[in-house]
Amino acid sequence: MDIKTATALRRLRLVSAPEAVSFLLLLVCSVLKRTTDFNAVPVMGAVHGVLFVLYVVFWADAWNRTKWPLRTAALYFVLSVLPTGGFFAERRLRREAEDAVIASRARAEAAVKTS
Repeated sequence: MDIKTATALRRLRLVSAPEAVSFLLLLVCSVLKRTTDFNAVPVMGAVHGVLFVLYVVFWADAWNRTKWPLRTAALYFVLSVLPTGGFFAERRLRREAEDAVIASRARAEAAVKTS
């Protein structure tokens, strides 16, 4: 995995959890708006909107660089619109990055042994 691909995956991973938290907070604020006089929906809506747009931009970049199959790309997109999906996306992306590091080290070790 080249550095640009790793960076794209890292950016997507780093924005996925905050996007999920902002979605949950937006849902809580929506309930509070309906049941109390507390109205933080405009603020949380803007925060969540920015994080969601960042997630989609980083998702598109990661899909372009990693050449994911359509099914994998669709999974990561669907996880972005589920209230807790960002947490699952972050976990999968972390595992994917760790697997790539392990594979890279194994290739480097194999190259050293054959030389």
